[in-house]
This record gives sequence, structure tokens and C-alpha cells, in this order.
Amino acid sequence: MSKGIIRSLGVGRYLEWGAVDSRGAAGGIVVFWDNRVLDLVDIQKGVFSISCIFKNSEDGFMWMFTGVYGPTLRRERESFWEELGAMKGLWNGPWCAAGDFNAILSPEERNRGGRMNSNMRRFLEIIEDLELKDVPLVGGPFTWNGGVNNQTFSRLDRFLFNEGWENHFGDVRQCVLPRPVSDHFPILLDVGGGRRGPSPFRFENMWLKVEGVKELMKSWWEGVSFNGSASFILAEKIKVLKVKLKEWNRDSFGRIELRKNAALEQVQFWDAREKISRLNLEELEARKEAREDYKKWVLLEEISWRQKSREMWLKEGDRNTGYFHKMANAHRRRNNVERIKINGAWCIEENEIREGIGNAFKVLLSSSGDWRPSISGLQLGTLDQLDANTLESPFTEEEVFNALLSCNGDKAPGPDGLSMAFWQFAWDFVKADVLCFFKEFYENGKFVKSLNATFLVLIPKKVGAEDLGDFRPISLVGSLYKWLAKVLANRLKKVVGKVISKAQGAFVEGRQILDAVLIANEAIDSTLKNNESAILCKLDIEKAYDNVDWTFILTVMQKMGFGEKWIRWIKWCISTASFSVLVNGTPTGFFQSSKGLRQGDPLSPYLFVIAMEVFSAFLQRAVEGGYLSGCRVKGRSEEGALISHLLFADDTLVFCKPSQDHLTHLSWLLMWFEAASGLRINLDKSELIPVGRVENMDDLAWEFGCKVGSLPSTYLGMPLGASFKSTSVWDGVEDRFRKRLGMWKRQYLSKGGRTTLIRSTLSNLPIYLMSLWCLPSVVRRRLEKIQRDFLWGGGNLERKPHLVRWEVVCLSKKKGGLGVKNLSILNKALLAKWNWRFANEREAL
Repeated sequence: MSKGIIRSLGVGRYLEWGAVDSRGAAGGIVVFWDNRVLDLVDIQKGVFSISCIFKNSEDGFMWMFTGVYGPTLRRERESFWEELGAMKGLWNGPWCAAGDFNAILSPEERNRGGRMNSNMRRFLEIIEDLELKDVPLVGGPFTWNGGVNNQTFSRLDRFLFNEGWENHFGDVRQCVLPRPVSDHFPILLDVGGGRRGPSPFRFENMWLKVEGVKELMKSWWEGVSFNGSASFILAEKIKVLKVKLKEWNRDSFGRIELRKNAALEQVQFWDAREKISRLNLEELEARKEAREDYKKWVLLEEISWRQKSREMWLKEGDRNTGYFHKMANAHRRRNNVERIKINGAWCIEENEIREGIGNAFKVLLSSSGDWRPSISGLQLGTLDQLDANTLESPFTEEEVFNALLSCNGDKAPGPDGLSMAFWQFAWDFVKADVLCFFKEFYENGKFVKSLNATFLVLIPKKVGAEDLGDFRPISLVGSLYKWLAKVLANRLKKVVGKVISKAQGAFVEGRQILDAVLIANEAIDSTLKNNESAILCKLDIEKAYDNVDWTFILTVMQKMGFGEKWIRWIKWCISTASFSVLVNGTPTGFFQSSKGLRQGDPLSPYLFVIAMEVFSAFLQRAVEGGYLSGCRVKGRSEEGALISHLLFADDTLVFCKPSQDHLTHLSWLLMWFEAASGLRINLDKSELIPVGRVENMDDLAWEFGCKVGSLPSTYLGMPLGASFKSTSVWDGVEDRFRKRLGMWKRQYLSKGGRTTLIRSTLSNLPIYLMSLWCLPSVVRRRLEKIQRDFLWGGGNLERKPHLVRWEVVCLSKKKGGLGVKNLSILNKALLAKWNWRFANEREAL
């Protein structure tokens, strides 16, 4: 590469460079570095890459950077992967690789979607084998666009690095920059860390392991007294306790890292002393105490990082601190907001971001006060008097305590900062005050509003989230309110099934998520087998929880026969909430809401399905009047069952004939439901899916106002209308396995931790899919290979011996195995469970 080209790219007296020449119109790599910052130790040039080993001038840290330009020809790709593998063989230290790989990891990394293919799997395998990490891209999901009329977008460029490199440089993010030229967007690897402001108080569960802390907290709690209502007294005692904890943590407990290092220095001191002369009994005892002290601080540090990481599947005490630390950093990096688009306008400055997000949610959670039509003529299920009275019975100590024990003590706290683990730990000395609080609420239906303060946390729904709509707001409610709401929710869930129709499957005892998926697929299969046609309407409810009208939900509960006292309790719980949005860990100002339910409030799921029961009743009345039709599924009776709609929380399916009249009636019904409840169908995200032959599908969708979808699709994250023999339905499972069992994690986990993670990976999506579909052999082998490589190490570029056969690993621990489920046997058992359900739960199916 000529010096003229290099000078056109960058000049400076301290600028040095290395390059690989292009091959015709392809390839060509230049690496620049500032010799005041980096000293070049060695350089290796390949066909597709250039690797430079650098030594930091400031601290002497040595690491390797590899610049790449991946081949576009498939036949050259294996040579490219082998070249990268050779680089790892030459340098096993800290490593960062970057450039245009000309490959993507998943269908989500291109705008045209598609399905998982062998090239993507191979790229994933290489990253795993090289033990490199790929962190999410900030500022957009793609780095290249081209094709016909520049309609194709992909993520071809990325930074990859290993743990040694990340450990030194700290919090790392890769960002997309503006593109002045080229068909590629520049990307920046920022090691400066994300924006963080002052964080609110959070109770550390590790404090509960400190000797004597229970007596200390008890003295603080009982050492103050206040006059006022029970809830006011509790609120004030919490304030005092937080002040005392902060002082104790600062003055007595100290920084855990410093205490751990001091203990380690003591151990090293006595070990060094022993090399010089024999230790006497007193000195041996001092070394033993130092070792015990170090062991204690290591455990406390692990508990702290486990709480921050939210990785609840793995218990502390197995030396997995490094893993918890990495996961906590990954969560913080993913949730960090550098810039955001609100109503089409970009917010970039920190204050601008915080103010913009706070104002947006203040508007979102404010009711317009519009007139709402009456639902007095609608027939809904009703509670009998006994159930209504049971809901309003006095709270018992056993009921309150059991609700406390059922709460996860490690969950993120709300504005009061107290974890549920604190209340579980302190029950002996807080019990009297708490029971007085519950008694006050029972009698008066009120508590001080400060206990109902809420933090809103923004969780990105997808990689590269930019718009405020790409974030899901999760509510972190105060610990005392969560406790109260848990007690109320435990009562409500026992009776809610008596007022909710069978078309709803969420949060009702005895109903399962798989039932809705099974019924939906049966309805589609039945329509196709009978050579009939239908339209499947997948409806998206816009910001479902945030838009529920309070008066509407209370009116519905009144129609369902809930008592006045219960309705008064619910009204206070939902109407006294105040909110503060956490932006990069720092709260914005608090504001009051006038509509909506909180996603994170134990009561909200049950209140939402009660609200959706009105929609279900609207649809049922339309079917009975002949304005809508459904799909008939043959069952035990000759006529079978008519399926007109399926609701699972806000995931809504409506079946109807391919008729303009029916879709018009559905459109009117949706508008009426929005007017009554505040819940609006987002037609931009909804779709009409033709089932069978539908001639005028585009016209019907245009009239209805949404797009046309196609089968196979998804419902509740599960395949809808897909062939049971298709391997493509398992792509999501394989992708989840690879992400969950990333090879970089294994070096931070003990063998027991790796085994536990392998077992926990089977939860959620894999279990659901294996409960409805037969697992293809080719998919089973892929999944088992991911599990084996994670447990034993190795991969495609490096072979490591597996100590025992996989069949032995899958045996129970009593039989000498590790208790990992055999996927084939598990799949057969889950499918066989349907036989048991048909025999014992006929009405449910």
C-alpha cells in the first residue's frame, strides 16, 4: 500500500501504521497507532488480517489487535477462520479483533430477516472457539447498506475481544458513528464507560451475613419512636434505618475490596514469615484467622455481585464472583442510554436525555379525561358473595408472612432501597409494625402515599434500541407496597378464574400458555385440512399496561361482583402511585400518574386480564350476533369447538372469515373498546394473516389499516402454522442456547456452576417447544454439542477430551451422572404429558 494512500487517511509525527494490500477491489487493511501511547512489539500479516502486538506506554500492558477484512467468497471463508485461529495460537493473551467480517451472526443482523443458516452458525462457532465476546451495538443495529436501491442493511462490522482485554480496559461499548462516505458506517470502541450519575440507596444483602448485624439493626429499629398512623411510622423508621446503614457502611463495614485485599495481605505476610522461620502456635492461629477473614470477605463480595447481576439461578458460595461481575457489567452496558429519539427528535446531552424521558412518561401516564362510554349492558361473569367476602377478610399473620417468604429477596429494590431479603431477615423485630400497617390498610383502605413511590427502569426490547418506543418500562415498586400487593394478588388469583372466560389463558390457575398455542395451531390446521379460508388477526395493544383507564377497571370489577371495600383498596393501590424514571442509574424527579397499571406490581397482571375480559365479551357478543365468525376445531363432539379469539394478557388473536363486513365490524369493536378502556390497538404493528386461499387479502388489509402477514408466524414466542417437521422453528432455541452457554462464561464458572447453567438453559422457550414439537435429531445433536463444549471446553478449532460419555453426564446424580436432562427423553416425556392432560383435564382442553 503506497505512502500516498496512507497520508490521505491520516498524518502526524507520532502516527505509525501497518497495512495489508488489497486484492483487486477487495481487501486492504490499515492499522494506525499513536507511538506516544502504544509501542509496537510485533506485527504479523496474513491474507485477510493484520495483527499487531502492542505494549501500553503508560502501564506496560501488552495486548494484540487484529484488523480484519473477511472474504466475500464462501470458498475462502474457512481459510479466513483458520487464519484467525492461527493468531490465537501465536498469542494467548489479551486480544481485540475488529473490521469487516463480511458475515453476520443471526437473521436479526440484516433487515430482510430470513432464517439461521450454516454460515451464521459457523461464525458463531468461531467466536465461541476463539473465546471472543461481541457486545451490543449502540446507535443502530446495522453497519452497512447496499444492494438494489440501497435497500439492504446488515451488520458486517464489529469489534470482538476476549476477557483478558476487557478486564484491563473496563466497561466497553461499541457505537455506530455518522457515515459521511462509504457504504459502511464507522464504529467506535469506547472504553470510557457509560454515563453514570449518583445512584439511589440500595440495601446490600451481603450485610445480612455480617456477624452481629441483626442485633445492630434491631437496636436502630426499636431505638426510635414516632407518632402517627402505622404506615407513617413505618415510612419514618425506614428513613432512619437507611441513614444508619449508610453511616455504618461508611464508618465500620468499609469498602469490601479494600477489606478483602487487607485480609489477603495478612495471609501473604504469615506465609512469607513461615518461609523464614517456623511459626509458633500464636502466629499459626493469627494466620488461620487471616485466612478465615479473607474467606469471609470473598463470600461477601460474591453475594454483592450476585445481587447486582440478577443471575438468580446460581447460588453464592461457589466462587463465581467473576461471572457475577461480568454479568452485572453486561446488564449495565445494555441498559445504558447514550442518546435517544423521543417523538422524532434526538436527545444527546445527559440533562436533555433525563428531562426528555421524564416528560415523555409524565405525558404517557396522564389521562386526557375524555368521556368513556358505558358498559352497563355487557354481560360479564360474577363472583358469588362468599368469594367477595373472602377477599375482604382481615389479614392474618400467617398470610402476611407466607407472602413475604414467596418474594425473591434478591430482586431490584424500589425507591425505599430495601430488598425483600431485609424484611425476611428482620421479621422478628419488624413484625409488630408491619402487622399494624396491614391492620390500618384493612380498616381505612389507605397508607401514606410515599410508600407507593416507583422507579421506572427502561429495558431495551432489541439490540441497538434508539427510539423511546424501543424500551420497555419496568416498575420497581417500594418493598412495603410490593408486600401488600403480593398479599392482595394471592387472594385475587384464587377467584379471578371464576370471572374470566376460557378464551383468556394468562394468570388464571389451571390454564397454561401452551394451551393457547396448541388451540391456535389446531384452528389453523383444521381450516387448511377442510380446504376452508379464514383470516387470523394478530393485534398489538399499544403500551397495554400504561393506558388502562382507572375508572374503567374499577367499574368492571363492580360489575363482576367485587365488594366495595376491595374496590376501594384497589383504587388506592393504583391511584396513589408516583414515578421517577431511572436514566443510567440516576432518578429523575417524581410525578403523579392518572392512568395505567405498573408492570412490576404483583396486582397488575390480574387487573389487566379483568380489563381484557370486556374485550373478550365484546368479541363473544359479536360472534353470537353473527357479526364475526371463528374457526371450528373438531373435537369429541361432531360439531367441535368454535374458536373466535384467544387472549393471553395483551397477546391477541382473532379468527374471522375473509369478509369485508366482518373486518369492518371488528374495526368498530376495537374503536368501542378503546373508547371504553383506553386500550388502543396499534394497527402499524398488527397484521392480518390469510389462512388458506384468500383472494382479496391486500384490499382487506388496506381497509382494516394494517399490514399483511403470512404463515408460518409466531404467537407467544412459539411457532404458529409451521410444519411440525420443520427444523427452522428451532432456530430461536439454538440461538438462545449459544447465547446462554457462551464459551467466555465457562472460565468464570466452576464445574458445578457450568452444570447448573446447562440445566437452567432448558427453561422457558426450549421446554415450551419440546412440549409441542418433536425434536429433530439434527437439532438435538447441535444442542447437545453446545452443552458438551460448554461443560468440557474445546470446539471446532480446539479439541479437548470429554472425561465421560454424554449418556453418563445425563444420568441422575444418584447413578453417577450430573443430572443434565437427556433432550430426547425429555422431549418424549413432555409430549406424553398431553395424554395425561387429556385424561385428567378434559375441560381445560
